[in-house]
Amino acid sequence: MPRIYIADKVFTGTEWLKDYAVVIEDERILNVLPSTGINGNVKRYENAFIAPAFIDAQVYGAAQKLFSFFPTKETLQIMYDTFIKEGTALFQPTLATNTIDVFKKAIDAVRDYRSSGWKGVHGLHLEGPWLNKLKRGAHMESLIHSPTIAEVRDLLDYGSGVISMITIAPEVCSKEVIELILSHNIIISAGHSSATYKEAIDGFNLGISTVTHLFNAMSPFSHRAPGLAGATMNHPTVLASIIPDGYHVDFEAVAIAKKIMGERLFAITDAVTETADGPYQHHLAGEKYESSGILSGSVLSMHKAFKNLVTKVGVETEEALRMCSLYPAIALKSDHLYGKIAPGYSGQLIVPGNELELIDVIS
Repeated sequence: MPRIYIADKVFTGTEWLKDYAVVIEDERILNVLPSTGINGNVKRYENAFIAPAFIDAQVYGAAQKLFSFFPTKETLQIMYDTFIKEGTALFQPTLATNTIDVFKKAIDAVRDYRSSGWKGVHGLHLEGPWLNKLKRGAHMESLIHSPTIAEVRDLLDYGSGVISMITIAPEVCSKEVIELILSHNIIISAGHSSATYKEAIDGFNLGISTVTHLFNAMSPFSHRAPGLAGATMNHPTVLASIIPDGYHVDFEAVAIAKKIMGERLFAITDAVTETADGPYQHHLAGEKYESSGILSGSVLSMHKAFKNLVTKVGVETEEALRMCSLYPAIALKSDHLYGKIAPGYSGQLIVPGNELELIDVIS
């Protein structure tokens, strides 16, 4: 039976509609139509609006279950159950630099989760190990290296249909490696990199389409050496994620990047969880996580990221919504199903109030 939702306004991802209803059936949007005279299985919200649910392209765990240490379908279910309450309907479980064995266990877990329902998990994001040690951040230095073709082929073959994104440092990966990854329809993101401006641009022109957490763990913008940060902001098409928590990136720096990049900038949480197990031990330090004294992850939810973009960065509400939904959907090549309210799109939606508080999640 179709479910009908009505609020003061509906944000479709492209425009605001007043006095409209969203009709959902079988987890898909059936119709968006004027609410006058609508009856049936109707739920109405006062002093609120309906918008597309959030998407998080980089998150490592939840509820003290770090996915790299607990690579099981149960961990993925815990992550989904946690995130959907916060308005995030689609996410990429992410693993920092680790052993190939751990990566393969994570691939197995995603496959297992898929066979059990596959709800909310877009695919697996491998952040490493093909990074630059000089920009490792909290990643394990001993496991970071330049890849061989044989190593890459083995991992990609094992992870076929599961690995959706890999973060690499362009300067440590050959053209052949980059082309091999792209041939598996995997999104390549540049990050944890000391790439020069030219090395970064060359990588983008080869097909690297996104950049991982702009400004963090990369060659910075300088007037004599624009680096990966400068190349990212100056390139006409490459997209970049950014962590709007005020710790990873100053809110004013987010505002500057937004003015330059416009629709090419999207939000991620880069959120970890408290854990004292395994090689990555994240401990809460105020409103951020640290590992061995190094900034290692955020405490953000995508809802908090959205609110920060509006209240701390000064982004208009509708654009902040796009930065947390439509633009990550574009980065993940899923904007035909997510990021908009239109017939055929996902029926998972959020209902923020006038103060941007989360009143309900439609799922």
